[in-house]
Amino acid sequence: MEPKEQEQTVGTGGSGGKSDSPDTHIRIDAHIRSNTYIRIKLCGLSRVCDIEAANELKPDYIGFVFAPGSRRYVPPCRARELKEMLLPGIQTVGVFVREAPEVIAGLLDDGIIDLAQLHGGEDEDYIHRLRELTDRPVIKAFRIDSEEDIRAAEASSADYILLDSGSGGTGTAFDWKLLSDMKRPYFLAGGLDPDNAGEAVRRLKPCGVDVSSGIETEGQKDKSKMAAFVHAVRKEERL
Repeated sequence: MEPKEQEQTVGTGGSGGKSDSPDTHIRIDAHIRSNTYIRIKLCGLSRVCDIEAANELKPDYIGFVFAPGSRRYVPPCRARELKEMLLPGIQTVGVFVREAPEVIAGLLDDGIIDLAQLHGGEDEDYIHRLRELTDRPVIKAFRIDSEEDIRAAEASSADYILLDSGSGGTGTAFDWKLLSDMKRPYFLAGGLDPDNAGEAVRRLKPCGVDVSSGIETEGQKDKSKMAAFVHAVRKEERL
């Protein structure tokens, strides 16, 4: 899943203190854990035809990438236009890499996005600062290379956590065996595609799945792959 710069820790000052709402993720995770429904996020949408496909497929979330260095980058003005075309029941997630918290809060308050996904190594101080500016949900992405990364994800004060491959954005998966002792619900990303999405849901039982490059052909979203991915996930839910 988007973008690649998670290794650098980012804060807003201080010594890594917890958010004022340390129990927020416990409350939300408990809701997820009681629900067998698998949430689907189609990330990196940037064209009108992508939104039209999403409206047909009805994922839970679609993602706009606000990292300027990404080939999937969309400026806020374009994201607003696309959001207006989206069915009301589909939520929009903004993906950010080391963005100023004030910018993220502004996009949330303006209704351009419904949730913020932090993908640049942002630390607990950063999350704390963002929570001071907005009460909208925060997804924190973690690059999973080791059991230490798993422990860090479990301890995050973010509302949701997303586990991605260490190479980030290249469509490669991390070692799923690292998730054998995972205690907290999570969104699974990294290397997912229509061919392995069903297996991932069946084996790992994540609370949600996130895909970007796995539903593309030649760097553009492919409606047939988007449909196949959604079908693969929903099929496992019915089994």
